[in-house]
Amino acid sequence: LVNEWNQTSEKITGFKKKEVLGKDLVETYITEDYRVAVKQVLDNALKGKETANYEFPLFTKDGKRVMVLLNSSTRRDTAGKIVGVLGVGQDISEIDKLRTESESIAKELRQFIETANAPIFGIDSKGLVNEWNQTSEKITGFKKKEVLGKDLVETYITEDYRGAVKQVLDNALKGKETANYEFPLFTKDGKRVMVLLNSSTRRDTAGKIVGVLGVGQDITILNEYKENLE
Repeated sequence: LVNEWNQTSEKITGFKKKEVLGKDLVETYITEDYRVAVKQVLDNALKGKETANYEFPLFTKDGKRVMVLLNSSTRRDTAGKIVGVLGVGQDISEIDKLRTESESIAKELRQFIETANAPIFGIDSKGLVNEWNQTSEKITGFKKKEVLGKDLVETYITEDYRGAVKQVLDNALKGKETANYEFPLFTKDGKRVMVLLNSSTRRDTAGKIVGVLGVGQDITILNEYKENLE
């Protein structure tokens, strides 16, 4: 039952101290989907096991949710007996909103990569495949699970193009991107698929280069027309 509720708790939730004192914190002010988890955190603190940086939502008086980052501390009396829990929190609603939006954008981008009507593949800094979308599967016959972790150049590029393709990817790993580069991929049944590639350098949040993302276009038919014309 609530026995502490400071001015900032009043401010972010809209509930005055006199309204909450003596009420069951979890059952009254925690959103239903988090009640079991929050109760576990508080029960742990009542057994002396404290939790740091736990996120949970509080109800506000007008029915909104406030995301709080909580540090729970066990409260003891002068004899050392556990008598309650003190929670020190931080309102992270705006951060949580931005994170949710970022996750939504990331999910959309992931969906775009997977379903794009163009072969999209990625390699890490060692040249090992870490992206392989549905169109890459379709034009080569290799499933994603078959190619992940494999050396792209050594395994899927025809021998006569390995040196040149490796140079393009190595350049991208140094920040020098290449547009409209043609190269052939092996298919599962031993055929060649001509791909027009745009290579983009991939960086982490700190700006460090971590790989390459290749967005291609199957130009096998166009290449055959060109060879016939020649």
